Amino acid sequence: MKDRVDVVVIGSGIGGLCCAALCARAGREVLVLEAHTQPGGAAHGFQRQGYQFESGPSLWSGLARWPSGNPLAQILRALDQPLKVIPYNSWDVLLPEGELRIPVGAAGFEQVVRDLRGTAAVEEWRRFGEVLRPIAAAANALPLLTLRPGLDAMAQLLERGPRLVKHLPAMRHLSGAFGPLVDRHLKDDFLRHWVDLLCFLISGMPMGDTNAAAMATLFGEWFEPEACLDYPVGGSAAVVDALVQGLQRHGGELRTAARVERILMDGSRSVGVQLSNGELIRADQIVSNADIWSTLKLLPQDVAVGWQRDRAETPACHGFLHLHLGFDASGLDDLPIHTVWVDDWQRGIAAERNAVVLSFPSVLDPAMAPPGQHVLHGYTPASEPWSLWADLTRGSEAYQALKTERCSVFWRVLERRIPDIRDRCNVVLEGTPLTHGHYLNVHCGSYGPALSAAEGLFPGVTTPLDGLWLCGASTFPGIGIPPVAASGALAAHGIVGRQAQRQLLQELGL
Repeated sequence: MKDRVDVVVIGSGIGGLCCAALCARAGREVLVLEAHTQPGGAAHGFQRQGYQFESGPSLWSGLARWPSGNPLAQILRALDQPLKVIPYNSWDVLLPEGELRIPVGAAGFEQVVRDLRGTAAVEEWRRFGEVLRPIAAAANALPLLTLRPGLDAMAQLLERGPRLVKHLPAMRHLSGAFGPLVDRHLKDDFLRHWVDLLCFLISGMPMGDTNAAAMATLFGEWFEPEACLDYPVGGSAAVVDALVQGLQRHGGELRTAARVERILMDGSRSVGVQLSNGELIRADQIVSNADIWSTLKLLPQDVAVGWQRDRAETPACHGFLHLHLGFDASGLDDLPIHTVWVDDWQRGIAAERNAVVLSFPSVLDPAMAPPGQHVLHGYTPASEPWSLWADLTRGSEAYQALKTERCSVFWRVLERRIPDIRDRCNVVLEGTPLTHGHYLNVHCGSYGPALSAAEGLFPGVTTPLDGLWLCGASTFPGIGIPPVAASGALAAHGIVGRQAQRQLLQELGL
């Protein structure tokens, strides 16, 4: 086993793997240390009785085409790791307005709006799209992979100046919240609720706190005439496998069941890590893909005291309830891959147990389940309060009783579509924020920092400690698969330097 490398990455979430693979591609000796037995963080997969379960992301886009504005797609291309996907263009929603099948493309969604709210609402939606178009174009003119961490980012902006001039009027929206744009341009209640739901699914926060650039880019992708969503064959685990293969093909190494106990310091410089088994590994650069609260626990309390105090006060999003099922698929030929349920708009989209996401990946990829079976992952997105669970112990009688009570929301929604779902099940796994925190090593089972875009950008990937970098959902650009992939690239750019980044961008045509 190596006792010294160029780069140690703590955690193998999407951000950490992207960072590690790009560093390895640039010739650095890289070691990724993962506490869990499976790589991937929130995107990892696991098996039970022949069912392939997913733990995290269920909505993917921008992976099936090139060029793509998705940083993850760009990184996979840089690693020469093609990813097989199945495109699809609709999903179901169970809303107070009714049960709807929502097409991804512009024309299909407009028809849904026309049927629900009339032609005036359609015109309002079209005008909103025209407002977002230049904002999305501005974001695309400044791909996240072109940025570098710290003050050096300004030099990068100047280098791309000629490409950005025509986008300057729209660029003022890139760092702000989406809510003010919605407030100015959408009055129809259904349209406002719909946008609020999409923001919450992407960022874990309502539209008033969600980044405008991210949402404008999303709408730019989803509502084009030929728009589609992508399901990676093999699920989210296949994306993780592709990144791991890219890392290893370029000489990097991944070790699972390797929990980092502390980051070793020499004054204000990080110089290595100590594992829970006592093993010491020295490194020139260390990248933490752990959330900010977990990262701080790895550091001595007497270094960068002010920075640690400020970051420790980062507010956290709520956690998740989870449901994993393996069940008999007979007679269920019309299941959609996704169903999103919202109970009551008036409670607010972030209200606890007010929204449920159900994903049936075996609808598109039958290999995810045994023949004649389906697999399901359901979750309540970032709405389960940690306070309900903080004083409980996993496996205790009180814990089991509360879990049954809180997870009843899944069964209530499922039985609307599959009345006999309980009789069909072969595998039933219910999870809570304690489950989420236990397996994913995340603070309070949280989705990530609850940092409002109305108050500024997420903190960057740099730290006041020499040789220590951050990536993942606690850093700029924020929460979600494209942002965490971009954060990994930003940290890698800081480590490998400007020349390696330029070469990467040239090869990608960015």
